[in-house]
Amino acid sequence: MSNIEEEIRRRLFELQDLKYKEFTCKLMPTVNPETVIGVRTPDLRKLAREFSQRPEASEFLKILPHGYYEENNLHGFLIETIRDYDAAVAAIDGFLPYIDNWATCDLISPKIFKKHLPELYEKIKVWLISNQTYTVRFGIGMLMSFYLNDAFRPEMLELVAGIRSDEYYVNMMIAWYFATALAKQYEAALPYIQAQRLEKWTHNKAIRKAVESYRIGDEAKAYLRTLKVK
Repeated sequence: MSNIEEEIRRRLFELQDLKYKEFTCKLMPTVNPETVIGVRTPDLRKLAREFSQRPEASEFLKILPHGYYEENNLHGFLIETIRDYDAAVAAIDGFLPYIDNWATCDLISPKIFKKHLPELYEKIKVWLISNQTYTVRFGIGMLMSFYLNDAFRPEMLELVAGIRSDEYYVNMMIAWYFATALAKQYEAALPYIQAQRLEKWTHNKAIRKAVESYRIGDEAKAYLRTLKVK
C-alpha cells in the first residue's frame, strides 16, 4: 500500500460513524458492508478539498481498484476538483469501470463539464452505448444534470429512450431522466410517454416519479396517471 493510500485510509477511519454506515448499507444492497467505513458526504468532500491541494492526489487517482466504498467516493470528489476538461474526462474514463454502485456513480459531477457542453455531449454518446451498467447510468445522469435547461435538444430524449437494458440501475436512471424531462421539457418529453417508447416498468416508474414532482402541475399529473401501462 502506498503512503498516500495508507494516509487516506487512516483519515477515513478517523471519520467513521457506525450508525451512518448502517444507514448507508441499507441503501446499497449491491455493496458488501465490509467495504463500507461509514463517512458522511460533507466530511468526504472536505477531505477531498484538502488532498486535492497535494501532488500525491494524482497518485491516489491511479490506485484502482480501491478497497473501500468511501475511497471510491473520495476518488470521485477528487476528479471533481480537476480544472482541465480533457484531464477530467480521462480521469472519469479511468474510474467508471470500477464503480459498482449507484451512489458513487451519482455523486460525481465535475464542475469543469459546464464549460464544455458541446464536447461533453459527444462523450456522453459514447458512455450511453457502453456495456457497463454504471457507465451508462453516468452518461444518463450527465444528460439530466447539464442538458435539460438551456442546452436541451429534443434528440437527447431519443438517445435515452433508445437504451435497452436488463439492469435495474440503468432502467431506474432512464425513468428518473424522463421524470425530470417531464418537469423541465414537458412538451418535448410527453410524446415519449404517450407513445410508450420506454419498457413497461421504466415507463410506469417515470410516470410515478413525475407525479411525485412539485415541478409538475396537478392537471399534467392527472393526465400522466392515465398513461400508466397495466
